Amino acid sequence: MKLEGIINVNKPKGITSFDVIRKLRKILKEKRIGHTGTLDPLAEGVLVICLGRATKLASLIEATSKTYIAEFELGYKTDTYDITGNIIEKIEKFDISKEQIIETLKKFEGEIEQIPPMYSAIKVDGKKLYELAREGKEIERKARKIKIDYINLLEFNGKKAKIECKVSKGTYIRSLIYDIGENLGCFATMTSLIRSKVGKYNLENSFSIEEIEESFLLNKTDFLFNVEESFDFKSIKIKEENIKKLLINGNKIKYKENNGYYKIYFDNKFWGIGVVENNYLKPYKYFNIE
Repeated sequence: MKLEGIINVNKPKGITSFDVIRKLRKILKEKRIGHTGTLDPLAEGVLVICLGRATKLASLIEATSKTYIAEFELGYKTDTYDITGNIIEKIEKFDISKEQIIETLKKFEGEIEQIPPMYSAIKVDGKKLYELAREGKEIERKARKIKIDYINLLEFNGKKAKIECKVSKGTYIRSLIYDIGENLGCFATMTSLIRSKVGKYNLENSFSIEEIEESFLLNKTDFLFNVEESFDFKSIKIKEENIKKLLINGNKIKYKENNGYYKIYFDNKFWGIGVVENNYLKPYKYFNIE
């Protein structure tokens, strides 16, 4: 059975995103598999997986906003910014009110700059930062622009807090919590993380690895979403053969429409994603082409 499309996996805590890929390759017997945004072993929740030709569109899905529910503890910080690391500094006495927490969270909403943690997979001169960190090295990291749509405080008892936040691609929740602790002046460390939503995929329509395996053994693919379901872009339907050939060959054509991304259909069959710029339509990401 040749599979193609999107799987919304509910990743369990304690395994890496690549572990999920490895397990699914074995279960589904499909080599062309890729995820759309790494989750640390400590984290759980929505991990969107692309199968077959859908891997060509993985970067577009990865670029969508993500929603997280995170818990953190005040009073100490670690080298990894979460509870998997070593405590490097503590503060015994502090008095933080719920109002202070809410006021501080508001400071981080909107477009901000964030410095990634040393324990991350970002590469510098061909080497991953976490590899350098394990060697005891710390290098200067460039701040990156991110966007935080909102941060809501769900729970707080004076020392432990739970928040929900919607963020852009490239946001490290560990770093966000670390920065919140620095701003409060009492340190903060992430203790748990759940990714509850990626684009239009959420926990409610996700599947565990066990559920996927059980369905596949029964020759069912109810865990598989169509690729075009991932995108809310408007559709452009092309019928003219000469225009099809131009687009297939990577050429742009005149097309009067608002700037932005569009789903392109040839004879009602999804072909890929196009982009309109200054009244020209050009291919952006192919799907229905080998």
